[in-house]
Amino acid sequence: MTDQSSRPQPTVSDDGAFDPSPEADRAREAVRELLRWSGDDPQREGLRDTPDRVIRAFREYFRGYDENPVDYLQRTFEEVNSYDEVVLLRGIPFVSHCEHHIAPIEGKAHVAYLPTSRVVGISKLARVVHAYARRLQIQERLTAEIGDCIQQVLNPQGVAVVLQATHGCMTCRGVETPDVTMVTSRMTGAFRDDEKARREILALMGF
Repeated sequence: MTDQSSRPQPTVSDDGAFDPSPEADRAREAVRELLRWSGDDPQREGLRDTPDRVIRAFREYFRGYDENPVDYLQRTFEEVNSYDEVVLLRGIPFVSHCEHHIAPIEGKAHVAYLPTSRVVGISKLARVVHAYARRLQIQERLTAEIGDCIQQVLNPQGVAVVLQATHGCMTCRGVETPDVTMVTSRMTGAFRDDEKARREILALMGF
């Protein structure tokens, strides 16, 4: 888990009010400098409020740094009538940002686990995905963090996580190749050790 103790705490209110903190002032000036470097005038009408919009957007994009995904998995339920088959949440949409270019990563996550004696509310699986996605990421690490968090906290018989995503850093710059999907997976426990179980969960996910 990432230590966020050194991260400046936001003074912006929930309704997006102006943040007067020194950290926010420096961030706004950094945005103005980037606009000037790009060849535009940050003082013209269309860009005058852009620095403040950008830092407020960054607070939204990266609010996962202020969340602990472990907290979402603390409340579990044991009255499941001995249910011990797969729990799968398929097609969780997510948006992250590439740590190399701060370009968007957009995709869907498929998350499954094989419970032992307890289950977690399904919305919590989506919250874990979003908490990790709302940080600067690479898809490989994002996939591993989601799977490892669920495995460590719930201690199920196995966890399977598959992410499918497109990367703005590939479609809008560099090789400029759209419509390419990257697929990554993290398998633990039974899904890693048992080939039949792995094939079955991938089939349930649509692969």
